[in-house]
Amino acid sequence: MAAFDWFWRAMGSSPTKNQKQSRAIVAGAGAERYRDAEDAELRAAAAEAVDQREIVDGEVERDGGIADAPQLLAALREIARRSIDLDPFDVQLQGTVRLLAGDVIEMATGEGKTLSGAMAAAGFALQGKRVHIVTVNSYLARRDDAWMGPMFDFLGLSHGAIHEDLTPEQRRDVYRRDIIFGAINEIGFDVLRDHLIIRREDEVRSPADVAIIDEADSVMVDEALVPLVLAGSEPGPAPMSRITALVKSMTEGVHFTVSPDHRSVFLTDDGAHFVERHLGLDSLYGTAEEQGGSTGKRKADGGEQQPAGQVLVQVNVALHAEHLLQRDVHYIVREGKVALIDSSRGRVADLQRWPDGLQAAVEAKEGLQVTEGGRILDQITIQALVGMYPEVCGMTGTALAAGDQLRQFYNLYVSVIEPNVPTQREDEPDRVYATGEERDRAVIEHIVEVQASGQPVLVGTQDVAESERIADDLTQAGVECAVLNAKNHEAEARVIAEAGRPGRVTVSTQMAGRGTDIKLGGADESERQDVLDHGGLRVVGVGRFRSQRLDNQLRGRAGRQGDPGSSVFFVSLEDDMVAVGGAGSELRAQPEEDGLMPHKRVLQFVDHCQRVTEGQMLDIHATTWKYNKLITDQRAIINERRRVLLDTDAAWQDLSYHDVDKAKELEGDGVPKNVLEQAAREIMLYHLDQHWSDHLAYLDDIRESIHLRAIARESPVDEFHRLSIAAFGELAEAAVRDARETFTAATIDHGGAHLDGLGLKKPSATWTYMVNDNPLAGSGGSVVGSIAQMFR
Repeated sequence: MAAFDWFWRAMGSSPTKNQKQSRAIVAGAGAERYRDAEDAELRAAAAEAVDQREIVDGEVERDGGIADAPQLLAALREIARRSIDLDPFDVQLQGTVRLLAGDVIEMATGEGKTLSGAMAAAGFALQGKRVHIVTVNSYLARRDDAWMGPMFDFLGLSHGAIHEDLTPEQRRDVYRRDIIFGAINEIGFDVLRDHLIIRREDEVRSPADVAIIDEADSVMVDEALVPLVLAGSEPGPAPMSRITALVKSMTEGVHFTVSPDHRSVFLTDDGAHFVERHLGLDSLYGTAEEQGGSTGKRKADGGEQQPAGQVLVQVNVALHAEHLLQRDVHYIVREGKVALIDSSRGRVADLQRWPDGLQAAVEAKEGLQVTEGGRILDQITIQALVGMYPEVCGMTGTALAAGDQLRQFYNLYVSVIEPNVPTQREDEPDRVYATGEERDRAVIEHIVEVQASGQPVLVGTQDVAESERIADDLTQAGVECAVLNAKNHEAEARVIAEAGRPGRVTVSTQMAGRGTDIKLGGADESERQDVLDHGGLRVVGVGRFRSQRLDNQLRGRAGRQGDPGSSVFFVSLEDDMVAVGGAGSELRAQPEEDGLMPHKRVLQFVDHCQRVTEGQMLDIHATTWKYNKLITDQRAIINERRRVLLDTDAAWQDLSYHDVDKAKELEGDGVPKNVLEQAAREIMLYHLDQHWSDHLAYLDDIRESIHLRAIARESPVDEFHRLSIAAFGELAEAAVRDARETFTAATIDHGGAHLDGLGLKKPSATWTYMVNDNPLAGSGGSVVGSIAQMFR
């Protein structure tokens, strides 16, 4: 491997160096070193190992480092044995070392990442650092806290889990502890709610020093740019209902065209004229001046007038919903509501929705009640949330393939930890077919053959619709199978528990098993030997995913902890990934009679297509990051302003200076100083929050129409930056000006500031959700992208 060190370094990893260092440290943590030690001696050894002291100018200072890593690992090894009855493998201790060094570790499925993360958390906490172990859902947070908790108790470290059932006071208590488990969305929503407090004592979340991210590639890459949103009860504008009906009446090829990869939709000239005629617009693309007025608005639906540019955006959003978003692929309809599907995990994305216009357009398409949008009070991307932690490390089974993103956006490097027992899984070459129909026929024949041998089979599909189609085909072929997808996710534990039994066939989307293991022989492993004799679990992938990392996640379900296993992927040249990644390329190959194309150049072409789609995803991430980076920087300025207002009397000093007479009058009336300071604080915070909310709405608006604004001018990102910086420059001044006017006009007495009389009311209710900002980003398209294409 030495000859390829340059390659690993370029990928953000130096596995040879890291493993050599880690093994040397672990070698010093002998398995028997503390076997006979008293409990108190163990605790003292762990504390001493992280307590490095130096004499500086005659003073004793603690630098927070680990003085003796082998001693710490040896103590933690024995503590794990005694407290949670787990005897860590050396590779788990190696993972702990690299986490403490600030890396993202790659450990194969079943190798015990949870214990490595918990031991690293203990190491950080013993240094006096508060640690968040960030999970992908609350179930895992509660499970891991209960599972690993006794080890922390042994060390005298407090711990707890954040979940949706806790009251604010209970959450506040958990956040004060040493080690906190929590789902990324729960932690993020607490951050957003804390951004709206008007008294410091109302803050729920205590700052943390370290974040250990579980399933790091999922959290930090797949969902990195998902905005978490806090919304208020003020209704927002819903798309015009007439546009939805109008789009349904339009004819493909006449009024609009859909790109060959089915990722973009374009209005034709005839389509634009069709819209103009039915909505009474002079020009769908016209500016305000061209529309003959100062606003450029025309009535639609007989109601509120809409700017022409906004009508164009709404038409494209409706076209996108109608012709690009597919039911049972991008979303399902459940209990009368649209539920989005997380493409990287195949699960329902709880609390997640598209931006209001697209969400409403899909609801209208399905004939459901259209939900009104609310006023966005604040939002933050998961990437920005992770960036709030001074120290970040992580763990996952597929980190190396995400090395580019982890290095570029988080400055994190990957350490690959070899498995405790070498893998025996056999990964066969892809079987590539000319058409999807030939591929599916071959898949069914293969599964029937394998199932008849007694080997369990896990079939991985791309989406809900495909999983149900494959399951139906298997049933018709006489093969009984279990189906696991976003429609029956509640059955996951039961289905996975039985998926390793002899002859069992499980058809699943990508949701099968992140955080859970398929045990050979079933949950009780009673038939384990039978399965081992037949070659272990057989993984059959139907189509390659847009990222090699997702393929590897599916392959990783087999061959757990040195068990035998095998995998094979069936691909067709009509697959989505091939169509997108191979657009513009030419492949010459003659298929065999059954459609199979076993040629080396065909396999290389499929690999090439996947690399292209991965590159597209990275480009999308980089571009979206440029948009969000500026918003993150502006939010930091707002947060600092809020901190000053919350923690000082700056609000009272400003407002009393600008209306000296009222200030003297209030003081003369005997209103206590603390009441006056809080009243001024609430007035200032109200207007700061209101203007920040307006600013977010403005940024959302220019993001949707940026390509219209940028025609024949600067690049969209540059134009967005120019507009957003100019708007933000006016925000603070306007908030202070309005606050001063309110101070003069408001009634202030011993009960504080009475803002309701001026109509200044905070939302009566708030709710949180996640926005899928780019619903087809994984496949190379988006609403904004579709609009942009019209002007290229």
